[in-house]
Amino acid sequence: MVSKLRRLPTYFIPHGGGPWPFIELPAEQRSEHQRLAHFLRGLLADVGRAPRAILMISGHWEERRPTVMQREVNELLFDYSGFPPSTYELHYPAPGSLELARRVQDLLGAGFSSATDQHRGLDHGAFVPLMLIVPDASIPVVQLSLVNTLDPETHLGIGRALAALRDEDILILASGMSYHNMREFFQPSESGEARGSRRFDTWLTRAVVADPYTRAAQLAQWQNGDDARVAQPREEHLIPLMVAAGAAENDPGRRVYSGQLFHAYVSGYRFG
Repeated sequence: MVSKLRRLPTYFIPHGGGPWPFIELPAEQRSEHQRLAHFLRGLLADVGRAPRAILMISGHWEERRPTVMQREVNELLFDYSGFPPSTYELHYPAPGSLELARRVQDLLGAGFSSATDQHRGLDHGAFVPLMLIVPDASIPVVQLSLVNTLDPETHLGIGRALAALRDEDILILASGMSYHNMREFFQPSESGEARGSRRFDTWLTRAVVADPYTRAAQLAQWQNGDDARVAQPREEHLIPLMVAAGAAENDPGRRVYSGQLFHAYVSGYRFG
C-alpha cells in the first residue's frame, strides 16, 4: 500500500459559512468569497497531483472516540438551516473507501480506541469545500470525527498516528475556521473588523510557521494565544488544525490563504 510518490502535504482549510458558494451573498462579501473559492479550486494544483483518496476531518462532527465513516458511496448531511431550498438538493456522489477506513482504524489502533459509522453522510464542513476542490467527485472520501473532549493534545496525537497516510498517497484535509465567533462575525468593531480576529490570526499564524519542533507545544496551548477565546468561544472549528499539524510531524507550516470573511480575519495553512 506504500506509495513511491512524494509525500503529500496536509492542510487546514476554512470552509466558510453554510453552503456559501451556492447562495447569493451580500455584494460587499462577494469579492472575498470569490478569493476563497479560487483558493479551494486551486488546492490540488498546490498539492501537485490528485491523491488516491482524501481523509477529511471537519469541525462539524464530534464523537466520544475517533469515528471513521465507513461507506462505499457517500451521501450528504445537510447540517445547516435557513438557506434556500436548492441548497438542500446539492449532490456530491464521491465514493467512499472501505480500504482507507480500515487503514485509518489500523493506524489509530496503536494509541486510540476508535469506532466506525456506516450511516452518516458528509457534513457541510466536508462536502462544501470538496465541491470546489474536486468538483467531479472523482476522488474517494472518508471522513473522521473529532473527539468530543476537543483536547488539542489528543488531536495532535491522532494526527501523528495518521502521518503514514501521507506516504500512501492519501491527502489529509482538516476543515474548520480559524475564527468562529458567530456573534462577532456580524457585529464588527469601529475599525470594521470582528473583535479579536486580527490579533488571534496573527498569533495563530506565528504558531503554525514556528520551528516545527516547538509548534505542537504552542498549538496545544492555543487558549493562551492573543484573544483566543474571543476568536474561538468553543473550539470545535479550530481543533481540526491539530490533526493536520500532528500529521505534519516535523515538516514546516505556512499560510496559504488569508482573507476577511464577514469582517473576520481567517487563514488556511499547509504543512509540508
